[in-house]
Amino acid sequence: METLLLVLELIGTSVFALSGAMAGVKSRLDLFGVLVLAYAACNAGGIGRDLLIGAVPPAAISDWRYLTMSLLAGIVTFWRPSAINRVRSPVLLFDAAGLGLFAVAGAQKAIAFGLNPVAAALLGMLTGIGGGMARDVLLAEIPIVLRADLYAVAALAGAAVVVIGTALRFPSTAITIAGAVICRTAVHGYSPRLAPSGRRRT
Repeated sequence: METLLLVLELIGTSVFALSGAMAGVKSRLDLFGVLVLAYAACNAGGIGRDLLIGAVPPAAISDWRYLTMSLLAGIVTFWRPSAINRVRSPVLLFDAAGLGLFAVAGAQKAIAFGLNPVAAALLGMLTGIGGGMARDVLLAEIPIVLRADLYAVAALAGAAVVVIGTALRFPSTAITIAGAVICRTAVHGYSPRLAPSGRRRT
């Protein structure tokens, strides 16, 4: 379980870092600004979760791999934005992928620390949406999650699948994949209707 959580969080860190870095590039920030957004986008939710459950210092601060993944994603995006921008609506695409990964990883970690099912599901949702909210706030934008409530609902649904599956003693790998897929599927039908800035397309 510990290895699975680490893998999920590192993959989620990478995709959310790309989301934050791409948002910084689109806002014409310098390299430092892009790196700050990359780190905030991929770690704010996990830091908030770890502080709430007493896992201190938070993994995003104590483990060099989180910082390394976010910096690498930020540097690559800053110097080669065209490679990332080939994907349609890249910020929202990476948001959706990171949302599912972080939601299930957050719920799994909360359960491992002995939290009750409701609290674990809510912390999974917080882990999923926290980074995107931090990114948008730093860009002086209203967070997407506050304008597109499906993001929060999708994260909560993915976390709930993990919590319920754990209670029913299903294999952890299976429920983790199921939770991430459900979360990603729920967001998929919504995100293409938003422009990268978060405004609805006309």
